[in-house]
Amino acid sequence: MFSLLQSSPRSILLGAALSIALTALADWRIEGNIPLGFLYLFPMLLVGGVMSRLQIAAVAALCTFLTEAFDTFAWSPVTGIPRDLLIFSAFLGMGLFVYEVARNRKIEQQHLRQLENEIEARKEAEEQLKVLVESSPVGIFTADLDGRILLANDAAHRLFGVSSGTLPGCSVGEFLPSLATVPPPSPGQQLFRTVMQCRGRRLDGEVFLADVWFSTYRTAAGSRLAAMVVDTSEDLRTREELSLHQVLAGSRILIGAVSHEIRNVCGAIAVVHQNLARGGTLAGNKDFEILGTLVLSLEKIASLDLRQTMQQAASVDLHSLLEELRIVVEPALREEDVEVCWAIEPGLPSVWADRQSLMQVFLNLIKNSSQAMASREQRQLTVSAKSGKQRVEVGFQDTGGGVAKPERLFRPFQNEAKVTGLGLYLSRAFMRSFRGDLRYEPTPEGAKFVVELLT
Repeated sequence: MFSLLQSSPRSILLGAALSIALTALADWRIEGNIPLGFLYLFPMLLVGGVMSRLQIAAVAALCTFLTEAFDTFAWSPVTGIPRDLLIFSAFLGMGLFVYEVARNRKIEQQHLRQLENEIEARKEAEEQLKVLVESSPVGIFTADLDGRILLANDAAHRLFGVSSGTLPGCSVGEFLPSLATVPPPSPGQQLFRTVMQCRGRRLDGEVFLADVWFSTYRTAAGSRLAAMVVDTSEDLRTREELSLHQVLAGSRILIGAVSHEIRNVCGAIAVVHQNLARGGTLAGNKDFEILGTLVLSLEKIASLDLRQTMQQAASVDLHSLLEELRIVVEPALREEDVEVCWAIEPGLPSVWADRQSLMQVFLNLIKNSSQAMASREQRQLTVSAKSGKQRVEVGFQDTGGGVAKPERLFRPFQNEAKVTGLGLYLSRAFMRSFRGDLRYEPTPEGAKFVVELLT
């Protein structure tokens, strides 16, 4: 029976026709009051799976006619019509029942095939997405409501400096403290889909600048957070170094202009000096009076500083600035085998300065210390910061052997300088432009420069 139902529609119809013929023949040949009309239920079962409703009704009417034709019971309108209606209803009901079962089965098979295709497409998409995430150079991870990392790719492990496969289960706050403060979405609250720049921390304590693209979403297990993280420390280093080069270039232009004026005045002094030499006396000599005027002009030109070229000072978060300084200088110092110690007092107050100029001063001092320690066996740089009465002192102490002639510090165009000798001169000019200062303190193993800032 099952094999017959699984056959082609033509085979099923042939089987149904043969079954009807055999049942009619048996009902015709067998004598006695033995009704065999119930056997027509079998062909009705067969045709119900391959015919339409109208065709099923026609076959049911045929079977009803054959049942009544070969039946030995007498037919009369009173008994025959109800009996025929009952028999027809039974045959039609059997056919329609099988028809609906077969139709529902076809619909379920179609839905099953569609579902299998969707599952296969979803598996393929998930596989492609997994390959994309795992091969991405961007650190990608997901976290739960408590800030625990659920999944992370290899780039995220490398970014945070942890071993492969150990990041799940760790707290986001250990590596991205700012991201741990993102509130979870509550019912009716809009989800987060944004980008932010913050400071990250690797497992070994190294600080880096991070751009984070993150979004929050809801699942049956609770709220989730998905984030992509990129280390942008190199961009910050490039930007700060470029700014330093620009400042130094502008300063060289400024000093060149001042030197040009000084040379003009000196030329005039030389001419007057020659006139005085030829005159033989200074009393009442007009050239001598002009010489005094030129000397005063020379003093004024030589006393000019860079205060007029400085940007407007403002309140600066010193702790944040020192963190950025750490991001900028640590990789380069590590490559030069310089050990850096950061002794930063917690809770430093804001200081009065120009942020960009102050960063340039710090970079110049660290660069000088690195150059001084280039030929030393012990290379250690200590950066300290402590607050006092209305002041904050930031110290840069190295083991570079110290300064041979401290009295010549902070003067431009030093003969011993490798380039122009403007670094310390400009740094102190920057500090004094916003009422700070820069001083030198000798140490037994090297030198220490202290930056004083007003709070």
